[in-house]
Amino acid sequence: MAAATRAPRRRDDRCIENQQPALRALPLGVKQKGILATCNYVARRHGIKKLMPIAEAKKLCPSLVLADGENLSPFRDVSKRLYALLRSYSWNGRVERLGLDEVFLDVTDVVSYNVELLNRNALAESFFCLSRSNPEPGFPYDATSFAGCVWGADDEPDPGAHTLRMRLLVASHLAHHLRMKVEAEGYTTACGISTNKLLAKLVGDKNKPQNQTTLLALTQPALLAFLDPHPLRKIPGIGTKTAALLESSLLNTSLPDLPDPLTSGALRAAPTTSPASLTALLSTPGADKSLPSRIWALLHGADPSPVKPARELPAQISIEDSYGRAGLAGREWVYRALEGIVVSLLGRVGVDLWDGESGRWRGWPRTVRVAVVAGRWKRVSRSCALPGWVLHEIAAAEAAKRLVRETVGPLFERLIPVSVLNVCVTNMVGGEADGSGMGDIGEMFRRRGVVERSIAVTEMSDNGDVEGEWQEEEDGASDTWDDYPAGGDDAVDADGKSGGSRKCLRCDRLIPGFAALAHERYHALELEEDR
Repeated sequence: MAAATRAPRRRDDRCIENQQPALRALPLGVKQKGILATCNYVARRHGIKKLMPIAEAKKLCPSLVLADGENLSPFRDVSKRLYALLRSYSWNGRVERLGLDEVFLDVTDVVSYNVELLNRNALAESFFCLSRSNPEPGFPYDATSFAGCVWGADDEPDPGAHTLRMRLLVASHLAHHLRMKVEAEGYTTACGISTNKLLAKLVGDKNKPQNQTTLLALTQPALLAFLDPHPLRKIPGIGTKTAALLESSLLNTSLPDLPDPLTSGALRAAPTTSPASLTALLSTPGADKSLPSRIWALLHGADPSPVKPARELPAQISIEDSYGRAGLAGREWVYRALEGIVVSLLGRVGVDLWDGESGRWRGWPRTVRVAVVAGRWKRVSRSCALPGWVLHEIAAAEAAKRLVRETVGPLFERLIPVSVLNVCVTNMVGGEADGSGMGDIGEMFRRRGVVERSIAVTEMSDNGDVEGEWQEEEDGASDTWDDYPAGGDDAVDADGKSGGSRKCLRCDRLIPGFAALAHERYHALELEEDR
């Protein structure tokens, strides 16, 4: 049983509206560089969309109010706080965060427990237990009807006798309870309730921005009636290039009356579509071998991907900035830019790894990695041990300058000018610092067997692919706007998920985790040239 909870106005523009309530009735966009990172629903009624160039958005709506989105720290803080709120209601820990504003919860165990507690003779007076061991935490609810909206016909002759229907009904009341908790914090939410992540995400979009929808599809025909009208490109897990390939394969078959855009149902029902044909079409060099079978399952409403338990610590924390085609030509300019990035990075480290309640570090990175794009395309990455003094001086005004001058800057003395800078801390270890928050970081490092100072170099070719040996480095969070599909781990993950290679949603190529940022920048520059 999966529930997809989303703040559809995105927590980022909602953060700004909470700070300035007068903006709620105005078309509002959040900008990052020359792109509109996101916008509220007032702006969307003018035809404005996310990731639209600001100049184009201004033409559609001259009265558009723009807020600076370069610093994501306030938005990440809200995302982290609301994620912790939702996770506190999970029994199994399967709470998966995608980007800043979307969370999946596997509530199978909670729902199963409460279905067993139902009194069939008094469903209208039910009580939802939020704890196995303590009967007091919970809330009363009416188990004779669904909470929120329902997609599908509820025509069972004996509704209480259908197990799946009752489980969905109980889950809808839990979703409503969680939504009210989030909205009490001042943030609107939408939610989808279904049996897997694919369906929960799709049905959650039906009644945005401030409602929830349960998919009541108790038979396979009913499920396909819901899924089939969706455009193929809207199905999470099917990338842009894969969708284009599937569309072109059908256009070449001269099948009549194909919808435009191609829908999931049209592809599934086409006589030329089969597991074998998908395998033949999609089995290209470098492609994910499981892709054909996964797409076949998605077309039939099956999504075996689990809700992934969250990591206690992010795999890495990184911040990147770009400086146009001219780049930064002088050493002093590069150092100033690095200092600004490191200031933000150390702030992120404090937010993500410092436990204010216990007064200690939850963990600490052992490695600092710096990546630059030198010249037009070539990306070089170097890493070394993070000095232990940073832990004790992280809040000091001179900490960033010292780290740049002594550790980060010397790695790239010969790589100027640069057009992109990325600074990352990674290789996390758990912290058992004392109550003062200044535990023996040296002892932590010795206990974990940290190696001596080392430097690694990775070079990127002109097309964004890796030359030479791929490093075994974990992927993590970068300070970029992210909007993840339910079907996979793409680009960069705000939760810092680890992983080897992952599929690019734009070109469907498998990219190693540590190269994801470079590959993303490659596509961004492609778009700039097209304009």
